Amino acid sequence: MLSIHSSPIGELGTKNTGGMSVYIRELARHLGIFGHRVDIYTRQNGAPYDQVVDLYDNVRLIHLSAGIRGYAHKLALYYYLSDFLKALEGFKNQQDLCYDLIHSHYWLSGRLGSWLQDRWNVPHIVMFHTLGTVKNIAGVADPEPDLRIATEKKLTRTCDRILAPTSREKENLLRYCQTPAAKIGVVPCGVNLDLFRPMDKRIARQRLGFDGDGPIVLYVGRFDPIKGIDRLLEAMAYLKHLQRMRLVIIGGDGPDTPEFQNLKRLSAEFGVEKSVRFGGRIAQKDLPPYYSAADALVIPSYYESFGLVGLESLACGTPVVATRVGAMTRILESGKTGLVVADAAPRGLADNIEKIISSNATNPLLSAHAIRASVIKYGWSNVASAVVNEYETMLGNSLPEPARSLSASEIQWLRCPAN
Repeated sequence: MLSIHSSPIGELGTKNTGGMSVYIRELARHLGIFGHRVDIYTRQNGAPYDQVVDLYDNVRLIHLSAGIRGYAHKLALYYYLSDFLKALEGFKNQQDLCYDLIHSHYWLSGRLGSWLQDRWNVPHIVMFHTLGTVKNIAGVADPEPDLRIATEKKLTRTCDRILAPTSREKENLLRYCQTPAAKIGVVPCGVNLDLFRPMDKRIARQRLGFDGDGPIVLYVGRFDPIKGIDRLLEAMAYLKHLQRMRLVIIGGDGPDTPEFQNLKRLSAEFGVEKSVRFGGRIAQKDLPPYYSAADALVIPSYYESFGLVGLESLACGTPVVATRVGAMTRILESGKTGLVVADAAPRGLADNIEKIISSNATNPLLSAHAIRASVIKYGWSNVASAVVNEYETMLGNSLPEPARSLSASEIQWLRCPAN
């Protein structure tokens, strides 16, 4: 696996570390459980890690020293990909390694993967995680460069297979990259059901130091304009009539960053600064109490390829309010496990948040355990098994059976989600 710009063990919620890192880590872990051997190559960014880190059984993370150390803009890394290639080839030859396939994550890694595909003559599978053209259509952040757009289009022609997490993302590949439909496999993201479990809301709030019994809405993710935190803050201005209403925001690169300062400014501009709590970066293992303490998780994004935090919240028994992004229209059962917002403007977002909070108070939604039951099929073991089936399609032969084989109906469901 290649994940050049973002380490799977980086701090979640920072600029370059989000759902993709969780995806790579969990997928690799379960491939290792199944008996496959996985090496994940990433950039040595100055963090104090050994070159080779044994993550799980059969899974290693290998840091390559090439180009810039420390933080670097993603586009800048493109011009050091040849250095990554030399470093990777050097490590592979030194260790006398031989790989059966390459699984690249994001367009930068895909470009490197295409070179290795040619050199090693092995199949190359790509997962873009987001598409530059779709981000540009959203129009809320700095434009993605032409280089990225052109590279993504070229990769869809040269790689052997593409994984999309939803059929909506498959449609984006068909429409904007002119990708042959037969080349795209659709497999959703997963959730760690052992980690994300319901806990008593009162106990969760006490553990986190959240005083009182007022409603709490939660945001978890990076501080990127595409995530729509600005309209969530504005939505809070329409909820001032709800007594002791609070918004807890998890993520970001710290209080000294321009992104954090901008959100603080917006909180003051909308008159909700006293109702907003910035929780900073929280390790994934420490997230479950936050989900359980909240009345709803909000995904206000302008674009998501999937929306992994939605699965995590539901697995903890907490409903989700989301814009029409990623897999949310498929996953959420309207009025039961959450709401998909038809009008994503701040007022529409606020109305749907209030509906969830009012329902919890007067006519409760499904119980926490029933909400969790709605996402049991998204356990990582199921998802990894479906990915193995995609690998087999590419390799043209059968790989060793996983610890628990999926039924034909499960595989079909995982391959063909509606959205």
